[in-house]
Parts: sequence; structure tokens; C-alpha cells
Amino acid sequence: MNIKYVGLSEINGPLVVLDKCKDIAYDEIAHIQLDDGTRRLARVVEVYEDKAVLQVFEGTKGLSLKNTTTSFEGRPMELPLSGEMLGRIFNGAGRPIDGLGEIAAEMSRDINGSPLNPVSRTYPRNYINTGISSIDALMTLIRGQKLPIFSGSGLSHNKLAVQIVRQAKIADEQGQDFAVVFGAMGVTNDVADYFRRCFEETGVLQRVAMFLNLSNDPIIERILTPRCALTCAEYLAFEKNMHILVILTDMTSYAEALREFSSSKGEIPGRKGYPGYLYSDLASIYERAGIVKGASGSVTQIPILTMPNDDITHPVPDLTGYITEGQIVLDRNLDQTGVYPAVSVLPSLSRLMKDGIGEGFTREDHQMCANQLFAAYARVQDARSLASVIGEEELTDTDKAYMRFGELFEEHFIDQGFDVNRSVEETLDLGWALLSSLPRNELDRVDDEHLEKFYDPEKAKRYMQ
Repeated sequence: MNIKYVGLSEINGPLVVLDKCKDIAYDEIAHIQLDDGTRRLARVVEVYEDKAVLQVFEGTKGLSLKNTTTSFEGRPMELPLSGEMLGRIFNGAGRPIDGLGEIAAEMSRDINGSPLNPVSRTYPRNYINTGISSIDALMTLIRGQKLPIFSGSGLSHNKLAVQIVRQAKIADEQGQDFAVVFGAMGVTNDVADYFRRCFEETGVLQRVAMFLNLSNDPIIERILTPRCALTCAEYLAFEKNMHILVILTDMTSYAEALREFSSSKGEIPGRKGYPGYLYSDLASIYERAGIVKGASGSVTQIPILTMPNDDITHPVPDLTGYITEGQIVLDRNLDQTGVYPAVSVLPSLSRLMKDGIGEGFTREDHQMCANQLFAAYARVQDARSLASVIGEEELTDTDKAYMRFGELFEEHFIDQGFDVNRSVEETLDLGWALLSSLPRNELDRVDDEHLEKFYDPEKAKRYMQ
């Protein structure tokens, strides 16, 4: 029996309080009808004895304490799902906003997902080729992995997200398709238009499902956006047997919406005002990446977050780093010198990289090339620090060689350009060519067999001119 409750006991910002209600569950969806007959969607965010606190998606402006009617659906919020979602644009709550009408749903699922038994997970292997050398060679994205991008305000993370969506692909495998689910939270209209326009112009929109939450949209919708995107991704991966790459930007906007929501409920704040459950809330999103036994598809995540004041110890990047399997860090100094993408190599890593590269996946020399590039670039930083104290003229010939390698590495390997799409083979060949600018005895992370095969100073001269 559907019971309708007339009147509200309290209205507080985006929240309303309902008294003397029975059999109401947390996260249940409700419909609120106003005096003029318009209806708004709400969600139960707190239940205490016979009281229920609801958050209204469209806001509480115009609500009346006396004449408002509330009815409950008896279920949490569900997202209609179909293979037709690819090529479509939705708002943060999963409603189509591209003017093409509603989708013909094949099924509906709870946006909160179903808990995944860790025993049923398959260890991620094989890689996704992004076409970006610094990522593919040094912090390879593995299928089923969650690998965040730590950026800063004003850096080119949106441009990088577009390039990854445009270029990302997997090795061709019979019967397995690749698609992207893109979720944007708290973005301005011009940024949303930039994403939409870039995807349409490059022709990749047909394999992308977009969920856009604008900065002037309700914060409750911002909290729903990543969950709707991941519900779509799980359906395409595990029902349609597709490999899905999920890009979520900006997780800091999501966390700030969560902080505002927590504050409106009167919860005790934790570090920097964020709720004490921020870790578990982020984990409920990030842990929805992976591969399930018996399924052909996979869900891979690239959450993008901006670090306030470029502070990597801020609660959002700090907790994200604990949950995810590595990170890609963007560097402001590199960005200011015109390098794109401005990937800071040394603090970046992919913890699952070792199991998805090498012979049978990328190339047998991949791990050795990556190890040597990391080691050489670390020596570059030491040489630069020493040069800042004693002057570059006083450096040894070896340190000067490393200084030159650092310049070549940043100019030709990291600085790639927005329209350049390199294969893994091209990336590794470029890495070996740059390493060949160093004395052979300095390449101590490579065995003699591979040194004989790939060390070629003549190739390095092309980049040193």
C-alpha cells in the first residue's frame, strides 16, 4: 500500500524532515508534490525512529510545510540501462539531456551497485594503450585498474582527459569491444561544452556515454553522478562483455559536495571539514573497478582530482592514494615551461604495471626500459640540485650527460602534444634512443643482451642536434 504523507515538519537548505512515518529505509527514493502539482525527486539520507530526513534533488525552493505531499517508492534510486547509452549525454542523475528522448531500457539497477566478493575478482592483467608515452611506458594503465590523475587548479587535466578518451584502445580481441564512460562533476558550462564538442568533432562520441553535472546543478546530483556512471559501466562490462574505461572528473568537486551535504546534516566534521566517512565513501566508488570471474569485460577507472594549493597531502588525494593502485601526478613547473602533458615522472607510479606488460602484452624490453628511464631521470634531479649549488660548469662529464638527457627526455618523451598518438613500440623505441645519449656503462638497469640490441648512440644524435 502506497502511503502519502501530507506536510513537512522542517525545511533546512536542501533537506526536509518528515515526522510520524513508518517503514522508511535509508537511501529510499521519494516523490514530493508541490501545491501547483509539480513533482520533485528526493532521497532518504537519514532515518531516526519515526523521523526521516530527505534531500531534495531540485532544491527546496517553493516547498510548503503544510500542503506538500510525499510518497515513497520502497526502493533505492535505479538507473535505466541499455546498450543505447553509448553515444548519449545524460545529466548527473542519469536523465538524457541531448534531446534524443528517453532510452529503451533493458533493465534497471541500483546506482549504489552490488557488493563484489573479493574472491570473485580476477587479478588485472593486460594493458590499455592511451597513446601517451609517459603513461604507457612508465605508469602503464592495466585493464581493471583504478589509476587516478592528481592535478592542480589551472593545469591541463581536462585536455589530458579528452586525449585519453580519444586515443585509448585495447589490443584487438574477437568479440570484445572497448568503450568509455565519462562522468564530469561540478564543471562549468564552458568546460562541459569543451568535452562535448571535442568528443563530437573527433568522432568518438559514439563509443562514449557522458554524464554531466554542472556547477550550478544541485549538490545531491553531484553525489549521484559517479554512481550513475559506474552503474552504466558495470552493465556494459558484465552484461555486454565490453572493456569499459571510466573517467571521473573532478573528484575534489564530489568531495566538496559531500562535505556540504554532511554539514547540512549537522554531522561532526573530520579533517579540513570533510566527513569522517570520506575514506569509505571514496572506496565505495573506486572499488567498483575490476574484473569478475567468468565475465569477458572489465571496468577500468581514471579518477581525476585537483589538489587544493597543489597539496598532495590534502585529504582527497591522500585518501585516494590509499585506495587506488598508483597515481599520475601533473607538475605545475613542467606545465609553465610549455610541456604537455606535464606528467611528473618520479612521484607517479602504477602498482599493477609489472603484471600487464612485457612479452605477450607490450614488449619484452618494456620493464627494463622503464626501470632505466626512472633511474636516469632520478639522477637528473640530483645533477640539477648539485648544479644549482656549484654551477653547471663544475659538474663532472657524467653529470653533464645526465643534465642533457633530462632536457631531451622532457622535450621529446614527456612533451608529446595533444594530437600525437604513439604506439607502445614507438614509445619504447624513443625511450631507448634517449637512453643511448648516456654513456653505456651508466645503463645499469639493463642486461647485456638488451643493451646489445637497443643501445644505439647514432639514434640519440637525431635528438641531440
